[in-house]
Amino acid sequence: MNLTKLKRAEETFFELYPGGFNNPDMLAMAKKHKMDKMVQFAQDSFSKKSFKKASKTIVENMIKIVSRSSMVSMFEKPKFKDFANSLKPKDIKLLANGLEKQLYGNEQEGFETVLAILKHGKIAKWPLMTICQIYFRPQFDVFVKPTTAKGVIQYFELESLQYKPAPTWAFYEAYRTAINEMKAEVDSSLSPDNAAFSGFLMVTMEN
Repeated sequence: MNLTKLKRAEETFFELYPGGFNNPDMLAMAKKHKMDKMVQFAQDSFSKKSFKKASKTIVENMIKIVSRSSMVSMFEKPKFKDFANSLKPKDIKLLANGLEKQLYGNEQEGFETVLAILKHGKIAKWPLMTICQIYFRPQFDVFVKPTTAKGVIQYFELESLQYKPAPTWAFYEAYRTAINEMKAEVDSSLSPDNAAFSGFLMVTMEN
């Protein structure tokens, strides 16, 4: 990590947006993303007790998360919905179990279970693989947007990371660790959640 560039980015952001994420422009942008509502919905939908219900309900709520998210592209939303709705009962159960393991059990096993299912539909893309987690654990997990991830790795010189389009648990875990380490080096107001912190990085890279 190039700490000098990160500190410079921090200064730039506060120059562009006095008050940081409390700046009116940032507040207006946050309103469009409806982060608070999405987080609440995810945490209610994917609570531990929710997984005791029908797997179909879990998958239906995954569809709602993807469909309502401002971070998932308009091209990926219908593809995920159509694919999820076409799943057979055994695959619906596998998908729900995969998400449960990601949130409450063996993360790697859960990640790879979800990945294997999405590969069948040729929709194993980073945004779809990480959207549920960022809303469920916004202070810990990360949303991997390809352009942002590649930019962060290159600009801030995260030399141990190499982005690849095909999702892997190894990259996700390493990228999440890097993001959480980076946010510990700057003012805490720059990370109301990890999605916002990534937004801060993206804005400063562009400037």
